Amino acid sequence: MPATFDFTSIQDRLAWSASKWEKYRGREVIPLWVADMDFAAPPAVQAALARHVAHGNYGYMDAPRELAAQLAADYQRRYAWAIEPEWIVWLPGLVIGLNLAVKTCCTPGAAAICFSPIYPPFLAAPKAQGCTLVDVPLQPLNAAETEFVIDFPALEAALRATPDSRLLLLSHPHNPIGRLFSRTELEQLADFCVRHDLYVCSDEIHADLILDGQTPHLPFGKLLGEYAPELLPRCITLHSPSKTYNIAGLTIAWAVIPDPGLRRGFRKAMHKLVPEPCSFGFTALQAILADGDAWRQALLAQLRENRDKVSAALQRMGLAHTHPEVTYLSWIDARALAARVGNPARWFEEHGAGLSDGTDFGRPGFLRLNFALPPLLLDEALARMEHAIASLG
Repeated sequence: MPATFDFTSIQDRLAWSASKWEKYRGREVIPLWVADMDFAAPPAVQAALARHVAHGNYGYMDAPRELAAQLAADYQRRYAWAIEPEWIVWLPGLVIGLNLAVKTCCTPGAAAICFSPIYPPFLAAPKAQGCTLVDVPLQPLNAAETEFVIDFPALEAALRATPDSRLLLLSHPHNPIGRLFSRTELEQLADFCVRHDLYVCSDEIHADLILDGQTPHLPFGKLLGEYAPELLPRCITLHSPSKTYNIAGLTIAWAVIPDPGLRRGFRKAMHKLVPEPCSFGFTALQAILADGDAWRQALLAQLRENRDKVSAALQRMGLAHTHPEVTYLSWIDARALAARVGNPARWFEEHGAGLSDGTDFGRPGFLRLNFALPPLLLDEALARMEHAIASLG
């Protein structure tokens, strides 16, 4: 009999000061903002952590000696990408990885490129490291800006205007629009990077949340190795189980860096600045690699159901939105609503639903909605949003 998992229980996350809920402590607001699920971590992870806790010693911990090889085997099994264990550099988080990539690949004053709307740290990392941001907005395919492709003519124009660009920061799969870039687009992007001699940092943290549960993720590094082998030594791939398995608080992530010289530069940028991952993070990752996929498949089924529910509700509200292929995040065009109520994120918050403000992603008037929560809680949040819309008459 297949295992069953609980995605319906509502937990009191304020009891453990969950950031997602602390934002609204003392207020009747259901949080739908930060990319953090309101589901408990997989039972296999909980059991492994319980054994670690029972050991009783929580001192400094290196990565288990076999873990890099286990992770490399998982890359081969899941993505058909043959990576070497020594390519892996452990990190306590992906945002640190983005900043390290800029610090490693760009000299002060050089430029890094990204495609907005995008996860806010992409917009912040270049400036934080003394570099310039070149934002090349994704090209909308419809008036509501809910379907997008990479705007290659604009990308070429941006490089002509900013010849000191050194790094492409890629969100793949894309947050917040929930898109899988096609192989054709990725090959065109690889060709662009070869012609302009760019480094690439590909954030692939959402790779295991492709909602149909069948489409394989294509790592950009794997594609580079096949399409443009000369660019693979200039590639950094960032990954973490934190989004898929809801263990962000365990601070475990990694960079895959095939080139020894680039890897040394990355480690040098980390030196005396970046701590090791949490010891419990290593334990959780081992449990995920050994026994996490059945839970993940069940999660994807719940997320598909939630996504469809959100789309139906937003359609009733008259709000154009993405129907994501990947992630548990819907991107909403609320510009018409903003013309009536002001900031739509603040307005919905006043009506009991706390969404992310699109301004942080480079798009004022848009919203991001996290639908990774138990169905009854999601139903209530959507009912509050619908009631707020209805109150406008």
